[in-house]
Amino acid sequence: MTADKLIDLIVTRLVRDHGRSKHHWRKVVGPIRLYTRETHPHCNWAATPSGTFQENAAVETLLDDWRMRYPLLSG
Repeated sequence: MTADKLIDLIVTRLVRDHGRSKHHWRKVVGPIRLYTRETHPHCNWAATPSGTFQENAAVETLLDDWRMRYPLLSG
């Protein structure tokens, strides 16, 4: 799984569950930062949402689920 593909999956789920546009949620989710597997062997990616309190909570909850499914991403 790549970071771009993961963002697409996250945004699609947010649009389905919470409405608004893909563009809106893509801005809220922001970029996915990748880390090396040597320094982060259990989960090598992170995102920092930048929306309202409710939007950030929705994104963080979803990110927790996706971290369990896809803990390691490729560049």
